[in-house]
Amino acid sequence: MSFFPKISFQYEVEEYLTKVFRNKELITALGPQEAENKYQSLLSHLSHPPGFTTVRVNTHLASVKHVKKLLFEEIQKQFKGLCVPVLEHPKLQDVLLIPVVGPRRDLKKHASEVIVGAQCGYAVLRGAHVYVPGIVSTSRFLKAGDLVSVYSDIEGKCKRGAKEFDGVKVFLGNGISELSRSEIFSSTGPLKGLGIRMIEPVYLSPSFDNVLPSYLFLQNLPSVVVSHILNPQPGEKILDMCAAPGGKTTHLATLMHDQGEVIAMDKIANKVKKIKQNAELLQLNCIKAFCYDGTRALSVEKREDKQEGPPFLPESFDRILLDAPCSGMGQRPNMAYSSTLKEVMSYQPLQRKLFTVAVELLKPGGVLVYSTCTITLSENEEQVAWALKTFPCLQLHPQEPHIGGEGMKGAGLSLDHLKLLQRFDPSALTLQGMDVNSLQDSREDDLISLANKDCIGFFIAKFIKSNSK
Repeated sequence: MSFFPKISFQYEVEEYLTKVFRNKELITALGPQEAENKYQSLLSHLSHPPGFTTVRVNTHLASVKHVKKLLFEEIQKQFKGLCVPVLEHPKLQDVLLIPVVGPRRDLKKHASEVIVGAQCGYAVLRGAHVYVPGIVSTSRFLKAGDLVSVYSDIEGKCKRGAKEFDGVKVFLGNGISELSRSEIFSSTGPLKGLGIRMIEPVYLSPSFDNVLPSYLFLQNLPSVVVSHILNPQPGEKILDMCAAPGGKTTHLATLMHDQGEVIAMDKIANKVKKIKQNAELLQLNCIKAFCYDGTRALSVEKREDKQEGPPFLPESFDRILLDAPCSGMGQRPNMAYSSTLKEVMSYQPLQRKLFTVAVELLKPGGVLVYSTCTITLSENEEQVAWALKTFPCLQLHPQEPHIGGEGMKGAGLSLDHLKLLQRFDPSALTLQGMDVNSLQDSREDDLISLANKDCIGFFIAKFIKSNSK
Protein backbone atom coordinates (compact mmCIF):
# COMPACT_ATOMS: atom_id res chain seq x y z
CA MET A 1 0.00 0.00 0.00
CA SER A 2 1.32 3.48 -0.88
CA PHE A 3 2.56 5.58 2.00
CA PHE A 4 3.03 8.66 -0.20
CA PRO A 5 0.82 9.98 -3.02
CA LYS A 6 1.73 8.91 -6.57
CA ILE A 7 4.25 11.06 -8.41
CA SER A 8 2.63 14.08 -10.08
CA PHE A 9 3.54 15.49 -13.49
CA GLN A 10 2.70 18.60 -15.46
CA TYR A 11 -0.47 17.94 -17.48
CA GLU A 12 1.25 17.62 -20.88
CA VAL A 13 3.88 15.24 -19.50
CA GLU A 14 1.20 13.10 -17.88
CA GLU A 15 -0.71 12.91 -21.19
CA TYR A 16 2.51 11.94 -22.98
CA LEU A 17 3.39 9.20 -20.47
CA THR A 18 -0.15 7.80 -20.53
CA LYS A 19 0.22 7.26 -24.30
CA VAL A 20 3.68 5.69 -23.85
CA PHE A 21 2.43 3.13 -21.35
CA ARG A 22 -0.75 2.40 -23.32
CA ASN A 23 0.94 1.98 -26.70
CA LYS A 24 -0.55 -0.55 -29.14
CA GLU A 25 2.24 -3.13 -28.85
CA LEU A 26 1.98 -3.12 -25.07
CA ILE A 27 -1.83 -3.30 -25.02
CA THR A 28 -1.77 -6.19 -27.51
CA ALA A 29 0.77 -8.11 -25.40
CA LEU A 30 -0.65 -7.43 -21.92
CA GLY A 31 -4.26 -6.39 -22.42
CA PRO A 32 -5.56 -2.94 -21.43
CA GLN A 33 -6.15 -3.72 -17.75
CA GLU A 34 -2.73 -5.26 -17.09
CA ALA A 35 -0.98 -2.40 -18.95
CA GLU A 36 -2.91 0.14 -16.87
CA ASN A 37 -2.13 -1.69 -13.61
CA LYS A 38 1.60 -1.72 -14.42
CA TYR A 39 1.57 2.00 -15.20
CA GLN A 40 -0.27 2.92 -11.99
CA SER A 41 2.09 0.69 -10.00
CA LEU A 42 5.07 2.50 -11.56
CA LEU A 43 3.67 5.91 -10.57
CA SER A 44 3.30 4.70 -6.97
CA HIS A 45 6.78 3.23 -6.82
CA LEU A 46 8.45 6.39 -8.17
CA SER A 47 7.30 8.44 -5.17
CA HIS A 48 8.83 5.94 -2.70
CA PRO A 49 12.53 5.26 -2.10
CA PRO A 50 14.06 1.96 -3.26
CA GLY A 51 13.83 -0.88 -0.74
CA PHE A 52 17.62 -1.21 -0.37
CA THR A 53 20.63 1.04 0.06
CA THR A 54 23.31 -0.06 -2.42
CA VAL A 55 26.99 0.59 -1.79
CA ARG A 56 29.87 -0.30 -4.06
CA VAL A 57 33.08 -1.37 -2.35
CA ASN A 58 36.29 0.20 -3.62
CA THR A 59 38.04 -3.14 -4.16
CA HIS A 60 41.15 -1.21 -5.24
CA LEU A 61 41.77 -0.46 -1.55
CA ALA A 62 39.93 -3.11 0.50
CA SER A 63 38.24 -6.49 0.30
CA VAL A 64 34.45 -6.82 0.31
CA LYS A 65 34.58 -9.01 3.44
CA HIS A 66 36.59 -6.41 5.36
CA VAL A 67 34.31 -3.52 4.36
CA LYS A 68 31.20 -5.61 5.07
CA LYS A 69 32.40 -6.17 8.65
CA LEU A 70 33.17 -2.46 9.16
CA LEU A 71 29.84 -1.43 7.65
CA PHE A 72 27.86 -3.87 9.80
CA GLU A 73 29.50 -2.43 12.93
CA GLU A 74 28.69 1.12 11.78
CA ILE A 75 25.03 0.25 11.12
CA GLN A 76 24.71 -1.44 14.54
CA LYS A 77 26.02 1.78 16.08
CA GLN A 78 23.68 4.03 14.06
CA PHE A 79 20.62 1.83 14.60
CA LYS A 80 21.39 1.30 18.32
CA GLY A 81 21.68 -2.47 18.11
CA LEU A 82 18.77 -3.04 15.70
CA CYS A 83 19.80 -6.08 13.66
CA VAL A 84 19.76 -5.07 9.99
CA PRO A 85 21.84 -7.35 7.73
CA VAL A 86 24.50 -6.33 5.22
CA LEU A 87 24.15 -8.59 2.16
CA GLU A 88 26.69 -9.46 -0.53
CA HIS A 89 25.22 -9.51 -4.04
CA PRO A 90 25.91 -12.91 -5.67
CA LYS A 91 26.21 -11.52 -9.22
CA LEU A 92 27.87 -8.20 -8.39
CA GLN A 93 30.85 -9.16 -6.26
CA ASP A 94 31.68 -5.57 -5.28
CA VAL A 95 28.17 -4.66 -4.07
CA LEU A 96 26.75 -4.62 -0.53
CA LEU A 97 23.01 -4.23 0.09
CA ILE A 98 21.33 -2.88 3.23
CA PRO A 99 17.54 -3.40 3.49
CA VAL A 100 15.59 -0.20 4.22
CA VAL A 101 13.19 -0.50 7.17
CA GLY A 102 9.93 1.35 6.58
CA PRO A 103 7.69 3.10 6.06
CA ARG A 104 7.18 3.38 9.81
CA ARG A 105 3.54 4.31 10.30
CA ASP A 106 3.53 4.64 14.11
CA LEU A 107 5.75 7.71 14.53
CA LYS A 108 4.28 10.46 16.72
CA LYS A 109 4.33 13.93 15.12
CA HIS A 110 5.62 16.90 17.13
CA ALA A 111 4.11 20.40 17.29
CA SER A 112 7.38 22.04 16.22
CA GLU A 113 7.83 21.70 12.44
CA VAL A 114 10.66 22.10 9.96
CA ILE A 115 9.95 22.31 6.22
CA VAL A 116 12.70 21.26 3.79
CA GLY A 117 12.97 21.51 0.01
CA ALA A 118 12.03 18.54 -2.16
CA GLN A 119 15.62 17.50 -3.01
CA CYS A 120 16.64 17.63 0.65
CA GLY A 121 13.51 15.61 1.48
CA TYR A 122 14.41 12.89 -1.01
CA ALA A 123 17.90 12.65 0.50
CA VAL A 124 16.36 12.27 3.98
CA LEU A 125 14.19 9.40 2.70
CA ARG A 126 17.41 7.66 1.62
CA GLY A 127 19.22 8.06 4.94
CA ALA A 128 20.59 11.61 5.08
CA HIS A 129 20.32 14.10 7.94
CA VAL A 130 19.02 17.63 7.20
CA TYR A 131 21.68 20.22 6.40
CA VAL A 132 21.00 23.92 6.82
CA PRO A 133 20.86 24.79 3.07
CA GLY A 134 17.92 22.39 2.68
CA ILE A 135 15.76 24.07 5.36
CA VAL A 136 13.05 26.36 3.98
CA SER A 137 10.92 27.08 7.04
CA THR A 138 10.72 26.39 10.79
CA SER A 139 8.23 26.97 13.57
CA ARG A 140 8.38 30.44 15.15
CA PHE A 141 10.14 29.58 18.43
CA LEU A 142 12.50 26.76 17.34
CA LYS A 143 15.48 26.33 19.66
CA ALA A 144 18.59 24.13 19.44
CA GLY A 145 17.81 20.76 21.04
CA ASP A 146 14.08 20.83 20.21
CA LEU A 147 12.34 17.69 18.98
CA VAL A 148 10.87 18.51 15.56
CA SER A 149 8.83 16.85 12.83
CA VAL A 150 10.36 17.27 9.39
CA TYR A 151 8.23 17.72 6.26
CA SER A 152 9.06 18.05 2.56
CA ASP A 153 7.61 20.87 0.47
CA ILE A 154 7.27 18.73 -2.65
CA GLU A 155 5.76 21.49 -4.82
CA GLY A 156 8.30 24.18 -3.89
CA LYS A 157 5.65 26.67 -2.70
CA CYS A 158 6.87 27.40 0.84
CA LYS A 159 8.49 30.84 1.21
CA ARG A 160 11.97 30.83 2.71
CA GLY A 161 11.90 31.79 6.39
CA ALA A 162 8.13 31.31 6.76
CA LYS A 163 6.94 30.63 10.32
CA GLU A 164 4.17 28.27 9.19
CA PHE A 165 3.17 26.49 5.99
CA ASP A 166 -0.26 25.09 5.09
CA GLY A 167 0.56 23.88 1.57
CA VAL A 168 1.18 20.30 0.37
CA LYS A 169 3.80 18.73 2.62
CA VAL A 170 4.91 15.17 3.22
CA PHE A 171 6.01 13.84 6.61
CA LEU A 172 9.60 12.53 6.59
CA GLY A 173 10.10 11.71 10.26
CA ASN A 174 11.37 13.30 13.48
CA GLY A 175 14.70 14.79 14.47
CA ILE A 176 16.54 17.04 16.90
CA SER A 177 17.38 20.58 15.84
CA GLU A 178 21.07 21.43 16.07
CA LEU A 179 20.38 25.16 15.70
CA SER A 180 17.79 27.79 16.64
CA ARG A 181 15.55 29.44 14.07
CA SER A 182 17.57 32.68 14.24
CA GLU A 183 20.83 30.77 13.58
CA ILE A 184 19.32 28.88 10.64
CA PHE A 185 18.08 32.05 8.96
CA SER A 186 21.01 34.24 10.00
CA SER A 187 21.90 36.87 7.41
CA THR A 188 25.63 36.64 8.16
CA GLY A 189 27.65 34.33 5.95
CA PRO A 190 26.73 31.30 3.82
CA LEU A 191 24.40 28.66 5.22
CA LYS A 192 26.12 25.36 5.99
CA GLY A 193 26.42 22.57 8.54
CA LEU A 194 24.03 20.10 10.11
CA GLY A 195 20.56 21.52 10.80
CA ILE A 196 18.42 18.58 11.96
CA ARG A 197 19.76 15.23 13.15
CA MET A 198 17.15 12.66 12.12
CA ILE A 199 16.38 10.21 14.96
CA GLU A 200 13.07 8.72 13.73
CA PRO A 201 12.98 8.81 9.93
CA VAL A 202 9.94 7.33 8.17
CA TYR A 203 12.40 5.15 6.21
CA LEU A 204 15.33 3.90 8.27
CA SER A 205 18.49 3.87 6.13
CA PRO A 206 22.07 4.29 7.35
CA SER A 207 23.67 7.72 7.03
CA PHE A 208 26.90 7.63 5.02
CA ASP A 209 28.10 11.07 6.00
CA ASN A 210 31.86 10.53 6.48
CA VAL A 211 31.42 6.75 6.79
CA LEU A 212 34.37 4.85 5.24
CA PRO A 213 34.68 7.45 2.45
CA SER A 214 37.65 5.83 0.68
CA TYR A 215 36.17 2.34 0.86
CA LEU A 216 32.56 2.94 -0.18
CA PHE A 217 30.68 4.65 -2.98
CA LEU A 218 26.90 5.07 -2.69
CA GLN A 219 25.40 4.03 -6.02
CA ASN A 220 22.06 2.80 -7.29
CA LEU A 221 22.18 -0.90 -8.16
CA PRO A 222 21.62 -0.52 -11.95
CA SER A 223 24.41 2.08 -12.09
CA VAL A 224 26.81 -0.57 -10.76
CA VAL A 225 25.51 -3.11 -13.28
CA VAL A 226 26.40 -0.78 -16.19
CA SER A 227 30.14 -0.83 -15.51
CA HIS A 228 30.17 -4.63 -15.18
CA ILE A 229 28.42 -4.88 -18.55
CA LEU A 230 31.02 -2.63 -20.22
CA ASN A 231 33.60 -4.99 -18.61
CA PRO A 232 36.75 -2.88 -19.11
CA GLN A 233 40.06 -4.78 -19.13
CA PRO A 234 43.46 -3.72 -17.74
CA GLY A 235 45.48 -1.75 -20.28
CA GLU A 236 42.50 -0.65 -22.39
CA LYS A 237 41.54 2.91 -23.31
CA ILE A 238 38.01 3.66 -22.08
CA LEU A 239 35.78 6.71 -22.63
CA ASP A 240 33.06 7.75 -20.16
CA MET A 241 31.32 10.40 -22.27
CA CYS A 242 29.01 12.01 -19.69
CA ALA A 243 30.83 11.08 -16.54
CA ALA A 244 29.83 13.33 -13.63
CA PRO A 245 29.87 12.86 -10.68
CA GLY A 246 32.22 9.95 -11.37
CA GLY A 247 30.57 6.91 -9.81
CA LYS A 248 30.77 4.87 -12.99
CA THR A 249 34.14 6.40 -13.95
CA THR A 250 35.76 5.29 -10.71
CA HIS A 251 34.08 1.89 -10.97
CA LEU A 252 35.50 1.37 -14.47
CA ALA A 253 38.99 2.27 -13.20
CA THR A 254 38.59 -0.14 -10.29
CA LEU A 255 37.47 -3.01 -12.55
CA MET A 256 40.60 -2.38 -14.67
CA HIS A 257 42.75 -2.60 -11.52
CA ASP A 258 43.76 1.03 -12.20
CA GLN A 259 45.72 -0.14 -15.27
CA GLY A 260 45.04 1.52 -18.59
CA GLU A 261 43.30 4.84 -19.24
CA VAL A 262 39.83 6.08 -18.40
CA ILE A 263 38.95 9.36 -20.08
CA ALA A 264 36.04 11.09 -18.32
CA MET A 265 34.23 14.04 -19.89
CA ASP A 266 31.58 16.45 -18.72
CA LYS A 267 30.79 19.92 -20.01
CA ILE A 268 30.25 21.52 -16.57
CA ALA A 269 33.48 22.53 -14.81
CA ASN A 270 32.25 21.99 -11.24
CA LYS A 271 31.16 18.47 -12.12
CA VAL A 272 34.56 17.69 -13.62
CA LYS A 273 36.13 18.91 -10.38
CA LYS A 274 33.91 16.42 -8.52
CA ILE A 275 35.09 13.55 -10.75
CA LYS A 276 38.71 14.44 -9.95
CA GLN A 277 37.94 14.64 -6.22
CA ASN A 278 36.28 11.21 -6.26
CA ALA A 279 39.20 9.68 -8.17
CA GLU A 280 41.62 11.13 -5.62
CA LEU A 281 39.53 9.99 -2.64
CA LEU A 282 39.39 6.42 -4.01
CA GLN A 283 43.12 6.57 -4.90
CA LEU A 284 42.66 5.83 -8.59
CA ASN A 285 45.35 7.17 -10.92
CA CYS A 286 44.30 6.02 -14.41
CA ILE A 287 41.42 8.56 -14.67
CA LYS A 288 41.87 11.73 -16.72
CA ALA A 289 38.91 14.12 -16.48
CA PHE A 290 38.20 16.91 -18.98
CA CYS A 291 35.66 19.70 -19.16
CA TYR A 292 34.33 19.13 -22.67
CA ASP A 293 31.09 18.80 -24.61
CA GLY A 294 30.74 15.17 -25.72
CA THR A 295 28.91 16.16 -28.92
CA ARG A 296 32.17 17.86 -30.06
CA ALA A 297 34.55 15.12 -28.94
CA LEU A 298 35.32 13.82 -32.46
CA SER A 299 38.34 15.44 -34.12
CA VAL A 300 38.15 16.09 -37.85
CA GLU A 301 41.78 17.26 -38.03
CA LYS A 302 45.08 15.65 -37.11
CA ARG A 303 45.92 15.97 -33.41
CA GLU A 304 49.16 17.03 -31.80
CA ASP A 305 51.10 13.92 -30.73
CA LYS A 306 51.23 15.01 -27.09
CA GLN A 307 47.57 16.03 -26.85
CA GLU A 308 45.87 14.00 -24.11
CA GLY A 309 42.37 15.42 -24.04
CA PRO A 310 39.48 15.85 -26.46
CA PRO A 311 38.68 16.08 -29.30
CA PHE A 312 39.80 12.56 -30.27
CA LEU A 313 40.51 10.88 -33.59
CA PRO A 314 38.06 8.27 -34.91
CA GLU A 315 38.46 4.73 -33.53
CA SER A 316 40.43 5.85 -30.45
CA PHE A 317 38.70 3.80 -27.74
CA ASP A 318 38.37 0.10 -26.89
CA ARG A 319 35.12 0.62 -24.97
CA ILE A 320 32.76 3.56 -24.50
CA LEU A 321 30.13 4.22 -21.86
CA LEU A 322 27.39 6.64 -22.85
CA ASP A 323 25.36 7.14 -19.69
CA ALA A 324 23.36 9.79 -21.48
CA PRO A 325 21.77 12.98 -20.14
CA CYS A 326 18.10 12.09 -19.84
CA SER A 327 14.73 13.15 -18.43
CA GLY A 328 15.55 11.30 -15.19
CA MET A 329 12.04 9.95 -14.63
CA GLY A 330 13.37 6.72 -13.14
CA GLN A 331 14.91 8.43 -10.12
CA ARG A 332 13.36 7.52 -6.76
CA PRO A 333 11.92 8.94 -4.66
CA ASN A 334 10.30 11.74 -6.66
CA MET A 335 6.84 12.99 -5.75
CA ALA A 336 6.52 15.94 -8.13
CA TYR A 337 8.30 15.91 -11.50
CA SER A 338 8.66 19.53 -12.59
CA SER A 339 10.05 19.35 -16.17
CA THR A 340 7.89 20.46 -19.08
CA LEU A 341 7.10 18.23 -22.07
CA LYS A 342 9.40 20.40 -24.21
CA GLU A 343 12.26 19.65 -21.80
CA VAL A 344 11.46 15.92 -21.79
CA MET A 345 11.44 15.82 -25.61
CA SER A 346 14.73 17.71 -25.87
CA TYR A 347 16.80 14.72 -24.71
CA GLN A 348 16.28 12.36 -27.65
CA PRO A 349 18.11 14.54 -30.25
CA LEU A 350 20.94 15.27 -27.78
CA GLN A 351 21.35 11.56 -27.04
CA ARG A 352 21.53 10.83 -30.77
CA LYS A 353 24.27 13.42 -31.28
CA LEU A 354 26.31 11.90 -28.47
CA PHE A 355 25.64 8.36 -29.73
CA THR A 356 26.79 9.25 -33.25
CA VAL A 357 30.08 10.62 -31.89
CA ALA A 358 30.50 7.53 -29.71
CA VAL A 359 30.15 5.17 -32.70
CA GLU A 360 32.84 7.13 -34.58
CA LEU A 361 35.22 7.11 -31.60
CA LEU A 362 34.87 3.36 -30.99
CA LYS A 363 37.41 0.92 -32.44
CA PRO A 364 36.13 -1.92 -34.64
CA GLY A 365 35.37 -4.84 -32.34
CA GLY A 366 34.82 -2.39 -29.47
CA VAL A 367 31.94 -2.26 -26.98
CA LEU A 368 29.48 0.62 -26.58
CA VAL A 369 27.10 0.61 -23.61
CA TYR A 370 24.20 3.08 -23.66
CA SER A 371 22.23 3.74 -20.48
CA THR A 372 19.68 6.16 -18.97
CA CYS A 373 17.90 6.56 -15.65
CA THR A 374 14.52 7.18 -17.26
CA ILE A 375 11.37 5.25 -18.20
CA THR A 376 10.32 6.66 -21.59
CA LEU A 377 10.42 4.71 -24.87
CA SER A 378 11.81 7.68 -26.80
CA GLU A 379 15.05 7.76 -24.77
CA ASN A 380 15.43 3.99 -24.47
CA GLU A 381 14.01 1.37 -26.85
CA GLU A 382 13.37 3.92 -29.63
CA GLN A 383 17.03 4.92 -29.45
CA VAL A 384 18.07 1.29 -29.86
CA ALA A 385 15.78 0.86 -32.89
CA TRP A 386 17.21 4.08 -34.39
CA ALA A 387 20.81 3.01 -33.70
CA LEU A 388 20.40 -0.41 -35.34
CA LYS A 389 18.85 1.22 -38.42
CA THR A 390 21.36 4.10 -38.61
CA PHE A 391 24.59 2.20 -37.92
CA PRO A 392 24.80 -1.16 -39.77
CA CYS A 393 28.18 -1.72 -38.06
CA LEU A 394 26.43 -2.09 -34.67
CA GLN A 395 24.98 -5.28 -33.25
CA LEU A 396 23.05 -5.68 -30.01
CA HIS A 397 24.82 -8.03 -27.63
CA PRO A 398 23.78 -10.09 -24.58
CA GLN A 399 24.46 -8.43 -21.22
CA GLU A 400 26.24 -10.06 -18.31
CA PRO A 401 25.08 -9.84 -15.60
CA HIS A 402 21.42 -9.64 -16.70
CA ILE A 403 19.54 -8.61 -13.55
CA GLY A 404 16.75 -6.33 -14.83
CA GLY A 405 13.81 -7.24 -17.06
CA GLU A 406 13.74 -7.22 -20.86
CA GLY A 407 13.02 -4.12 -22.95
CA MET A 408 9.55 -2.60 -23.21
CA LYS A 409 7.31 -3.12 -26.23
CA GLY A 410 6.32 -0.10 -28.30
CA ALA A 411 9.39 0.79 -30.39
CA GLY A 412 8.99 -1.93 -33.03
CA LEU A 413 11.93 -4.02 -31.81
CA SER A 414 11.81 -7.80 -32.22
CA LEU A 415 11.31 -10.06 -29.19
CA ASP A 416 14.90 -11.28 -29.60
CA HIS A 417 16.17 -7.70 -29.44
CA LEU A 418 14.00 -6.88 -26.41
CA LYS A 419 15.50 -9.86 -24.56
CA LEU A 420 19.01 -8.45 -25.10
CA LEU A 421 18.06 -5.16 -23.43
CA GLN A 422 17.86 -4.55 -19.71
CA ARG A 423 15.09 -2.40 -18.25
CA PHE A 424 14.90 -2.02 -14.47
CA ASP A 425 11.20 -1.52 -13.81
CA PRO A 426 10.14 -0.98 -10.18
CA SER A 427 6.49 -1.62 -11.12
CA ALA A 428 7.40 -5.31 -11.49
CA LEU A 429 6.69 -5.89 -7.79
CA THR A 430 4.00 -5.05 -5.26
CA LEU A 431 4.74 -1.92 -3.24
CA GLN A 432 5.37 -3.16 0.28
CA GLY A 433 7.18 -1.96 3.35
CA MET A 434 9.82 -3.79 5.34
CA ASP A 435 9.58 -4.00 9.11
CA VAL A 436 12.17 -5.51 11.44
CA ASN A 437 10.15 -8.69 12.01
CA SER A 438 9.62 -9.46 8.31
CA LEU A 439 13.31 -8.71 7.75
CA GLN A 440 14.37 -11.32 10.31
CA ASP A 441 12.01 -13.89 8.75
CA SER A 442 13.20 -13.32 5.17
CA ARG A 443 15.60 -15.62 3.34
CA GLU A 444 18.72 -13.96 1.94
CA ASP A 445 17.91 -15.15 -1.61
CA ASP A 446 14.47 -13.53 -1.40
CA LEU A 447 15.98 -10.25 -0.20
CA ILE A 448 18.50 -10.24 -3.07
CA SER A 449 15.69 -10.93 -5.56
CA LEU A 450 13.71 -8.02 -4.07
CA ALA A 451 16.74 -5.68 -4.28
CA ASN A 452 17.14 -6.49 -7.99
CA LYS A 453 13.61 -5.23 -8.65
CA ASP A 454 12.99 -2.56 -6.01
CA CYS A 455 15.51 -0.06 -7.39
CA ILE A 456 15.38 3.03 -9.60
CA GLY A 457 13.99 2.94 -13.14
CA PHE A 458 16.93 2.36 -15.50
CA PHE A 459 17.76 1.17 -19.03
CA ILE A 460 20.86 -0.50 -20.54
CA ALA A 461 21.77 -1.53 -24.10
CA LYS A 462 25.09 -3.11 -25.15
CA PHE A 463 26.41 -2.87 -28.71
CA ILE A 464 29.46 -4.36 -30.45
CA LYS A 465 30.96 -2.54 -33.45
CA SER A 466 31.76 -4.99 -36.23
CA ASN A 467 35.20 -5.08 -37.85
CA SER A 468 33.78 -4.71 -41.36
CA LYS A 469 32.96 -1.24 -42.67
